[in-house]
Amino acid sequence: MPPSMQHDLLTAFNEYFELVHADTDELRARVYQLRHQVYVLETGFESEADCHGGVDEQGRRILLEEDEFDPRSDHYLLRHRRTGIHAATTRLILPMLDAPYPIEVHCALDAPVKEASMRAHLGEISRFAVSKAFKRRLGEAGSIAGVASDIEVYFGEHERRVLPHISLGLFAAVMRMAHEHRIAYCYAVMEPALVRLLGRFGVVFQRIGPDTEYHGVRVPCFTSANDVLPNIRQVAPQVWDLITNRGELFIDVT
Repeated sequence: MPPSMQHDLLTAFNEYFELVHADTDELRARVYQLRHQVYVLETGFESEADCHGGVDEQGRRILLEEDEFDPRSDHYLLRHRRTGIHAATTRLILPMLDAPYPIEVHCALDAPVKEASMRAHLGEISRFAVSKAFKRRLGEAGSIAGVASDIEVYFGEHERRVLPHISLGLFAAVMRMAHEHRIAYCYAVMEPALVRLLGRFGVVFQRIGPDTEYHGVRVPCFTSANDVLPNIRQVAPQVWDLITNRGELFIDVT
């Protein structure tokens, strides 16, 4: 286990952050507003012309980054407790009869999931977005997910208390959505640095196609709960505690 994991990660995460299920129109507007901030204003990865207007809780006009996959998705926000700021968001795109996933539209996959029984429990982890205010380490600012290309920066002595809570916290949010919707298999298209970082903690994704160029190199991936959860528990029990809330969350599709 990396030395960074030698403290109680779940307790530390809960001290700093709260997972918020975006299950109301108001909270989903917060999701789309944060995505506009990250994908349009901070990184320029999406066009403002493709966004649309909305209204926040105070009646102020805001811009929202939303796409055709959002209506079939579940969403979470990560709230920083001390400031109340929503630091990050992610979504899980859910199965829909005969409907493709973004990865199947935009990537040349060597091994797409075709079996109907698997597709009924297949989701795609998507729209990882971390606010610029929470990208503090060298190299993180150009990353959507807030992960530096040199992942060794996360393993210095001074990082032990704050080792990437946000990226791991977003995967804890994914686990909550997967548990709720009985999603046992997940697609993802991720930045290579995020794939490497998660792999250090046993969150292993299988490459299922060549790199895709989309605002930088992206890796098309697949994982299964039956494979990844036991691996996380063996490699990094503290991360397993965080992602599963000490075993409370699991995937059963029997």
